[in-house]
Amino acid sequence: MGHLPRFVRIGHLDDIPRRGARCVNSPLGRIAVFRTEANEVFALEDRCPHRGGPLSQGIVHGAAVTCPLHNQVISLRDGLVQGPDTGAVRSFQLRLDPATLAIELEIEATSAYGQAAE
Repeated sequence: MGHLPRFVRIGHLDDIPRRGARCVNSPLGRIAVFRTEANEVFALEDRCPHRGGPLSQGIVHGAAVTCPLHNQVISLRDGLVQGPDTGAVRSFQLRLDPATLAIELEIEATSAYGQAAE
């Protein structure tokens, strides 16, 4: 059984406050979709690599988020933890067309898909 990348609509850009996040439940787990002050959007797995803290509740600054549990700083661009700490979280591609957001998910070719946005 293969995996196919697919863009799935998750809402509108205005659903996400600047310097904030909203979450999407997916077959791949909970994904945090962030919007920066500069109006860029990024999507990361909603678990820090350190202790599984909810990144969606972290502080967004520039193109990074600080985990609310232990202050680990994670790049929104690629999911890499910033030094001196190490680690990474999975990042996801987004598409904005023109105000509707879609996220790229790889799903099994034969599976049904459901989504819920918070």
